[in-house]
Amino acid sequence: MPELGVGPEKQMYSQRTQDLTVTVVPEFLAEHSRPAEGHYVWAYHITIRNQRATRVQLINRYWKIIDAQGRVQEVRGVGVVGEQPVLGPGEEYSYTSGCPLRTPSGVMLGAFEMSTDDGERFDVSVPVFSLDSPDAVGAVH
Repeated sequence: MPELGVGPEKQMYSQRTQDLTVTVVPEFLAEHSRPAEGHYVWAYHITIRNQRATRVQLINRYWKIIDAQGRVQEVRGVGVVGEQPVLGPGEEYSYTSGCPLRTPSGVMLGAFEMSTDDGERFDVSVPVFSLDSPDAVGAVH
């Protein structure tokens, strides 16, 4: 996994499903946030590692985003950041995306739909991860 500067101020979350490990490192983006206007922005850095003996391709994504007031947003789409990456045995794929919220904290969770060369489709879980800004009172995590 590339260095993401993970330190005491950043949390790392990891989950293994069907021999694929998904690791998430969320990062609050103060420079893109406007707390006085109820606008908080995070980047999240994702790495998917294929520990299977076969190739897989990421086909679709699903996100469930819950803010501190319990508002839920669900996002479904093809691939991630415009790509449907193929991972051979032992390979990793990393990308960064972002999420705005109207509250200073929240959580995200989700899944990636994967496909094998023989057409098998299965879901790989993305671990639940906290989005906590420095303004969060009683942070979620």
